[in-house]
Amino acid sequence: MPDGQSSNGSSSRSWFEKLSQALSGEPKDRQQLLELLQEAEQRNVLGADALTMIEGVLQVADMQVRDIMVPRTQMIVVERDHELAAMLPIITQSAHSRFPVIGETRDEVVGILLAKDLLPFFHSDENSFALRELLRPAIFVPESKRLNVLLKEFRASRNHMAIVVDEYGGVAGLVTIEDVIEQIVGEISDEHDIDDDSYFKKHSDSEFIVKALTPISEFNEQFYSHFNDEEFDTIGGAVINAFGHMPSRGDSLIIDSISFEVLAADSRRLHLLQVSLAADLADKVSDLEQQKTA
Repeated sequence: MPDGQSSNGSSSRSWFEKLSQALSGEPKDRQQLLELLQEAEQRNVLGADALTMIEGVLQVADMQVRDIMVPRTQMIVVERDHELAAMLPIITQSAHSRFPVIGETRDEVVGILLAKDLLPFFHSDENSFALRELLRPAIFVPESKRLNVLLKEFRASRNHMAIVVDEYGGVAGLVTIEDVIEQIVGEISDEHDIDDDSYFKKHSDSEFIVKALTPISEFNEQFYSHFNDEEFDTIGGAVINAFGHMPSRGDSLIIDSISFEVLAADSRRLHLLQVSLAADLADKVSDLEQQKTA
């Protein structure tokens, strides 16, 4: 056998012997196992995406529902006594597929509504609509539940959403199966996604989804704003600076008549922001758009 092949084979065996030792229990902690896996990725034995997912799986075992849930204040809900006409704006503007249904308060979640269950009523007598008959049972989980356990329960029950409750039984937020899976595989395409060749996605004259990597100059041009582009290159950097810390999903603040809400973020950077404009600024932006297209 040629010397080069012998050397590669020896190197490969050496690494697999290390991995075998790791899996047989000789490494004393998870960090040693991760180091072996990272070495495998550097040797092209393991793909970068595979390594990321393995690290995500290990991380999920240590995380709790409270770490990724949508906070109660950010939940988009419909009320049990709503008529169909009152629900449609909520459903169409949010573009979600599932909605918690509440009673008199947000602590009284009476079920889950699937948007698709409303389709038969668009071409029928609205008087035949009865929300209570469409409700699916709500699943409740504690804030402290481990994500790996929750994922197993989601798969077993075929549920995609759970209501998170605190130690006193009050509603703390909600979590979906997508939220858990994203911790393993990364962000999954959803209704907030923006085309690769664009920084903005318009929902209405006053509501936009914006990539955090949007250059300050382009953000200023789009939204008639005056952020300083000498200190920060991107709108995400300006928003982090305004928070004074790395914000989490659901966090929000207002800067110069523009409301920013974090839609997607990890421990190191922001990904997506929801931008809401005050009425007077929305009118200016709309006029500017019309001038550009004229």
